[in-house]
Amino acid sequence: MEIPYTYKARPDTGLYNAKVGIWLFLASEIMLFGALFSAYILLRVSAPQGFWPDVALAWPRGLLNIPIGTFNTAVLISSSVTVVLAWASLKMGNFARFRVYMAITVLCAFAFLGIKSSEYNDKFSHYVVRLKDGKAVTGHIEVNGKHPGFWNFSDQWSVAKLSDLKVEEIKIAVDPERDLHGHVKHREGGAGHEAHEIRPIKTADIEFLGSYTPATHPFFAVYFLITALHGLHVLGGALVLGYFAFPGAKMWKTNPEQFINRIEVGGLFWHFVDLVWIFLFPVVYLL
Repeated sequence: MEIPYTYKARPDTGLYNAKVGIWLFLASEIMLFGALFSAYILLRVSAPQGFWPDVALAWPRGLLNIPIGTFNTAVLISSSVTVVLAWASLKMGNFARFRVYMAITVLCAFAFLGIKSSEYNDKFSHYVVRLKDGKAVTGHIEVNGKHPGFWNFSDQWSVAKLSDLKVEEIKIAVDPERDLHGHVKHREGGAGHEAHEIRPIKTADIEFLGSYTPATHPFFAVYFLITALHGLHVLGGALVLGYFAFPGAKMWKTNPEQFINRIEVGGLFWHFVDLVWIFLFPVVYLL
């Protein structure tokens, strides 16, 4: 039994089945990410005024690496171009060129994920330390010669853990001061990374210690949720496109029209993934 409209358009919609299905799926995806973006905006506008961490629940600014995020945006946009070129190559009957463009698309996807994991590692190794006198500092910490991070999550530190292990002192590379917009304040001795200073802190003086993880602030909770969900979409899309380019390419010989339609549907999903990031990058990184 042959399934109808796998590559020919339906008379009622003018689209073949897979294209109808992907548009319905993308509509549900828009509602999913729309809800997350709405939650982010509501949390932000209701946050107290001031500069985090001096004000506990004020919205953090200037904590994400904008140059890295910009580069990652360029990588993802480039992959959207190559997936279109892959589809166009098939329309022209050039399978070899299709495979090259699709391989570049998949490589861009994994490059994006690799860069994102590096950003995650930086957040898991960055700490906020609130002192009992009401002051707060942020930076990378060192405890017993160890630097916690994303890849050694078991080494994450808290006040309770410091107390249990009888750690008397930690060291922190204090971040430079920032204004209410998240910009580094210029001061004597340089700014940015040059302005870091290593400061010892007694464990007895610490009220709260936590890395830039979801439990520390609502900003990080939403940041990790949205970017991780987007990353899963990137990974899923890359695996599907990679399958089409290699093991699943056998259909090109048996039913080329249906194979081209599969690539078009995969490309539509990939464009959606790209579009989500185009919204996510300015909202989370720049604003």
